[in-house]
Amino acid sequence: MKDDTRLRDDLASRGSSIIPVAASDAGAARLAPGAEVYAALDLGTNNCRLLIACPTADGFRVVDSFSRIIRLGEGISATGCISDAAIERAIAALSICRDKIRSKKAKRLRLIATEACRAASNAEGFRDRVAAETGIRLEVIDRETEAALAVIGCSPLLDPHGRGAILFDIGGGSTELVRIERDPREPHASPRIKAWMSIPLGVVTLAEHFGGRDVTRQSYAEMTEEVARHVGPFAAEHGEDLVDVHLLGTSGTVTTLAGVHLELPRYDRSRVDGSSLSFDEIRRASRRLAALTYAERVAHPCIGGDRADLVLAGCAILEAICALWAVGRVVVADRGIREGILLGLFTGAAG
Repeated sequence: MKDDTRLRDDLASRGSSIIPVAASDAGAARLAPGAEVYAALDLGTNNCRLLIACPTADGFRVVDSFSRIIRLGEGISATGCISDAAIERAIAALSICRDKIRSKKAKRLRLIATEACRAASNAEGFRDRVAAETGIRLEVIDRETEAALAVIGCSPLLDPHGRGAILFDIGGGSTELVRIERDPREPHASPRIKAWMSIPLGVVTLAEHFGGRDVTRQSYAEMTEEVARHVGPFAAEHGEDLVDVHLLGTSGTVTTLAGVHLELPRYDRSRVDGSSLSFDEIRRASRRLAALTYAERVAHPCIGGDRADLVLAGCAILEAICALWAVGRVVVADRGIREGILLGLFTGAAG
């Protein structure tokens, strides 16, 4: 809950590098001879995500990508450790990432890990094993850097005529919120981070504490209240004078809800990224999911077995945020940290 100079300067140092991103996860693309290839890996509490891309005049072109739910943080809130099963899942996913990086001959890399590796007592041993078995050396970033990378990756979706946004990133083990400001008289100028915060509540930690498979109306309300208790002071400080400010959400929760609202027969990034949901649409989609059984959530084309026991925890976090900022609408971002890493690599700026 502070105006952080280092974070603000880190974003400002990119200048015009925050540009439209021609990103697509439609599959591997053929590389031109001599193309310069970059790779960004984000090992989160719930997901392992890789993006390999080449810079272009207006952003970048994705040449390969990978995403798998590995639940690295499963059980950490109870045991304090990354479990053996989670380590095996992570190493299997990271081995695929290594092979993709090698096959595309990516030379500029940034391979980061977030909350699970910040919180677990055996994180150093886990990273050593990852390095030994896959050759991937993970960089554990702090929450401040995580927030900055999300802002950089999502900035192309900011309203160029607005005064800014409240960006939120609902992760597996934490949720980051950032107040971004920009001068509407200079729509192409870099946005400015006015304040940020991180709470130790994500979809995995919340679902483990309150339950994720069988969620009652009471437990859902308790999750929402717990999030509001953590975020309330930040919202009180940064919830006034929000004319021409919108909410910008990046996470599996908001993209899933967008898919549910759009009634997609299967998830379609091109229809979700950059779309928007009114608060009423968010509430209706959340209620639809809450009315489903666990088996029905597993069978839903936009959820599946990997998210079925986590999606309602994410909905509770999202509803708490919407209640605290009465701006009426959320812009949906199917982009974030990986895109922020790539843009930093292209310009040579450190995160």
